[in-house]
Amino acid sequence: MRKTIIAGNWKMNHTGKDMRETITALAQSLTASVKTEIVVAPVFPYLAEAVTLAKGTPIHIAAQNMHWLDNGAYTGEVAPAMLVDIGVTHVIIGHSERREYNNETDETVRLKVKSALDHGLTPILCCGETLEQRDAGIMQSWVEGQIEKALAGLTAEEMLHVVIAYEPIWAIGTGRTATAAQAEEVCAIIRHKIAALYDAATADAVSILYGGSVKGKNVAELTASPDIDGGLVGGASLKAPDFLEIIQNAVVK
Repeated sequence: MRKTIIAGNWKMNHTGKDMRETITALAQSLTASVKTEIVVAPVFPYLAEAVTLAKGTPIHIAAQNMHWLDNGAYTGEVAPAMLVDIGVTHVIIGHSERREYNNETDETVRLKVKSALDHGLTPILCCGETLEQRDAGIMQSWVEGQIEKALAGLTAEEMLHVVIAYEPIWAIGTGRTATAAQAEEVCAIIRHKIAALYDAATADAVSILYGGSVKGKNVAELTASPDIDGGLVGGASLKAPDFLEIIQNAVVK
């Protein structure tokens, strides 16, 4: 049975003080009985402290990126084994901003997904189309291609430990949100693609998140959709009250 997941991607925001205040406020408001899986992804310098603050709470800590190798001459990179060593449990892979600004490719995304799984990390695999691709009528083939390339070589058992995040690039940080129907359409396409690559049971067990201007006022409609199992939240996850509203309003299936 797939999980409902609300994940906060803090991007390049929050100093140590901000991080401590936000995670502490979240921890004080969340009880062990919360049914939604909560994930927070601070910037690299504060991951270890965030893990300590989240210990004993329902909050899981994610990294925003990682290399696929355990060590080597890769200045500025962080290895998966290092994330595991400090207690990180999830990692965001292939976010559209990484693809655009840091030359992420389908191949590096594939390598990272496989490496994350090999190290016991839960990869949150991002996919999505630009407005130009949507308007050109290639949204489905583009997203299906991203999924197929990223999952190449994974077994059905490994697939059960992957989380997919659909992020329409045209709705990230723009204040523009895909309608629940638009988001559901693509998440259903993704699930059908997973079923084609594996089987229906595997596809039905995978959590698929929507990531595009998710807020407290729209999360219920989004997560009530059959194939949307939560959200990858950007700006609205930076303030504890806003993030808590999203968590509280999410529909748990």
